[in-house]
Amino acid sequence: MNIGITCYPTVGGSGAVATELGKQLARRGHRIHFVSHRIPFRLDDTNGNVSFHEVDVSTYSLFEYPPHDLALAAKMAEVSREYKLDLLHVHYAIPFAISGFIARHMQGARAPKLITTLHGTDVTLVGQDRSFIDITRFGIEQSDGVTAVSEFLKRMTVDEFEVKKPIETIYNFIDLSVYGRSRTGHHLERTAYARPDQRILLHVSNFRPVKRVVDVVRIFERVSREVPSVLLMVGEGPERASAQTLAKRLGLQDRVRFLGRQDRIEELTALADVFLLPSELESFGLSALEAMACEVPVVGSDAGGMPEVVKHAETGFLLPVGDIEGMAARTIEILKDEEHRRALGQAARCRAAALFSADRIVSQYERYYERVLG
Repeated sequence: MNIGITCYPTVGGSGAVATELGKQLARRGHRIHFVSHRIPFRLDDTNGNVSFHEVDVSTYSLFEYPPHDLALAAKMAEVSREYKLDLLHVHYAIPFAISGFIARHMQGARAPKLITTLHGTDVTLVGQDRSFIDITRFGIEQSDGVTAVSEFLKRMTVDEFEVKKPIETIYNFIDLSVYGRSRTGHHLERTAYARPDQRILLHVSNFRPVKRVVDVVRIFERVSREVPSVLLMVGEGPERASAQTLAKRLGLQDRVRFLGRQDRIEELTALADVFLLPSELESFGLSALEAMACEVPVVGSDAGGMPEVVKHAETGFLLPVGDIEGMAARTIEILKDEEHRRALGQAARCRAAALFSADRIVSQYERYYERVLG
């Protein structure tokens, strides 16, 4: 198949999944064409079956705001015609489903099919802005196929937008050859972040308010009273300053390290003893899955799609949103019992391999493509 993929190129779960999906499909012999205004952050190889097509957005003075969505639609149509694409697969309803809809109608009978994957905030945040509700629903219903990354997100989309379009749940996935390398041999790397007697807690996110990064610091403050430990905070975003200020106020600035954006997150994840994700809402929880693949137990909130990823009491612990004391207690419990921590980590790896491996999920996408193409 010849497949066009459009996603946000910036750091985030939807862009990461879209890019990894394209790379996996290319390895299976499909021709993949990424169309975006910037090369996606995980697209580190455009050789072989993968190509990148940059959207040129006009800065003509007539436009108060550059017409990105129209420029994208024009580029998607151009690439579709030139390379005879079978499918346009867009990751995010707004604006990509609308740009894809326009691109498809620019081509008439020879247009490729349009598939939209819902990742979360396109439904839970952007789509619920009253000014975007109707156009989000329109983009979903005008797609030839629609997928969601969790059953939770599928149900929410149907309930909130009252869409009649069938939605297929296809989970996010993990490349087990990248995440989940043996944890042995990492002791030398750990010394860059922690003393031999200290445990490592890890949080990875885009530091938006929904991630509750201040809760992460508060959880760590309680854990550090009981267990010698450090906290690694990976990512950038609007809540970073608040978390740093709180860490300093609590006297934790020497034990909480803000590492910013990291390109090879799998290496840091493999060093962690516990992964913290106390989010207000997770449509799936890709960073939790990455931790599980590295045999790292997850302690987080039971909101949204997280219970579909993390099995409570088997691969980690899920507690109500805002239950800082409970999450801290569970983290301390794990860190004080190495045998239990290892068992949770091994179960987490097994669950990741059984339900969320790239081989399993990419095959589901291939079958779904074939159904949409008829």
